[in-house]
Amino acid sequence: MKVAVIGGGSSYTPELINGFIERASNFPISELWLMDILPKRLEIVGGFAQRMVAAKGAPFQVHLTTNQQEAIHGASYVTTQLRVGWMQARREDEYLGRRHSLIGQETTGIGGMAKALRTIPVILGIAHDMVTLAEPGALLVNFTNPAGLVTQALTQYAPEVTAVGVCNAPFHMKMNVLEELTKMGITVEPERAQLDTLGLNHLTWHRGFTVDGENVWPRVLAQYVADLRQEAEPEWPPELIESLQMIPNYYLHYFYATGRKLAEQAAWPPSRAEAVMQIEAELLAQYAEPDRTEPPEGLMQRGGAYYSTVATQLLNAHYNDLHEQHVVNVPNQGAVAGWPDEWVLELPALVSRNGIQPIPAEPLPPAVFGLMQQVKMYELLTVQAAVHGDRNAAYQALLTHPLGPAVDQAEAVLDDMLHTHRAYLPQFFGDS
Repeated sequence: MKVAVIGGGSSYTPELINGFIERASNFPISELWLMDILPKRLEIVGGFAQRMVAAKGAPFQVHLTTNQQEAIHGASYVTTQLRVGWMQARREDEYLGRRHSLIGQETTGIGGMAKALRTIPVILGIAHDMVTLAEPGALLVNFTNPAGLVTQALTQYAPEVTAVGVCNAPFHMKMNVLEELTKMGITVEPERAQLDTLGLNHLTWHRGFTVDGENVWPRVLAQYVADLRQEAEPEWPPELIESLQMIPNYYLHYFYATGRKLAEQAAWPPSRAEAVMQIEAELLAQYAEPDRTEPPEGLMQRGGAYYSTVATQLLNAHYNDLHEQHVVNVPNQGAVAGWPDEWVLELPALVSRNGIQPIPAEPLPPAVFGLMQQVKMYELLTVQAAVHGDRNAAYQALLTHPLGPAVDQAEAVLDDMLHTHRAYLPQFFGDS
């Protein structure tokens, strides 16, 4: 069995390698192909990956290539973890927001929109290569941000490829809840617990938690509110949690505490991209050490906690027909009554060889549905803009986003966004 990783030169790759090594007995991968368009980076990260696998008895072969088609040819699974424009483009996204006194962030606001415009055409190209080159029925697992928005584009413009968007944030929340239960004297293995969450990627509300099918959410929520009341600077106002009876995804700070986030942004440098650049420089130097066969501890500073677990568990559940429950980004397909079938949502789904089927869920309450619906409209407009180079759709997407510019600012922001990233946005300029 062949697995292809597009963006194999990512600093996350060693963690992914560990996940495949740990599951080699149940997920019998024979060839892992790491593809990247940066030869030097691929040589460093890929060489380290090869040493890691060799040190564990070489349960599978690791191949390196700069040719996307070669990587995809014959693959049963294709995963994407790429960044168009690399970390420098992320930095540009952040400072684009700062220049206009708007949120500048990798997946949220105008920074997330800029990233989506650059990324969607590239991911669609990968999907189209899969149609002719990959194994029939091959699964595309997208980790590239903005994960939900990219998956929305895949379902609309590459429906012949089975695709799912994945993020480590829901699993991170699950592990946080399990940690709190442990403090309460309840020790639970992760496989016995399920998180009930709904919304869009990086715009979800956590609203339930079960252990062996028993609902423990009221107890979790009561303890969470009690802890908030004891903190000098609580993550959320306790009254917000008591009112909603849900815990917002931490990315909702950009919507619920916009002023505070803008103040933090005003204190740059370093922005998050600038901090990650330093972390990655150190990681790559460590990866290049000829005797190193284990990931360095600094990898956790990169921000990818549980990435390996989420990625390899999903592939393993699909391959072995486990009917496991995972929180993923997939089309609604009637799971939430009254919501359009084609909306890609982040919600629990059953993963098996037959595909990834969202589990029926109650709609979100009015207090949060309005925000989610507005962001979904922005997503649909951004997909249209990215695929067709549609400047008017991009303009409307900016107007629609809750964190977007005012009307008299929108044209200037759009011009700045497109020209800042012109090298990666040929569809808007008629470039080849």
